[in-house]
Amino acid sequence: MSAHCQLTGVAPVFGNRISHSHRRTRRRFDPNIQSRRYWVPTEGRSVRLTLSARGIKTIDRIGIDAAMARMRERGERI
Repeated sequence: MSAHCQLTGVAPVFGNRISHSHRRTRRRFDPNIQSRRYWVPTEGRSVRLTLSARGIKTIDRIGIDAAMARMRERGERI
């Protein structure tokens, strides 16, 4: 599973770990990615999406049809 959200587009970002002695080494901040299955009544099928926690809340708020329209605008294949 790739670490990016299909709805919001959030992906890993990179930064530094800073030790007690203040040495810096590179690290990766991963988003909270979940795999969710949604029933889409307009298409008569279910879709499996890779979403961040914020993406799941967005679908709860705007609905799956509007969310799929947004994903298609971004060029995401569903």
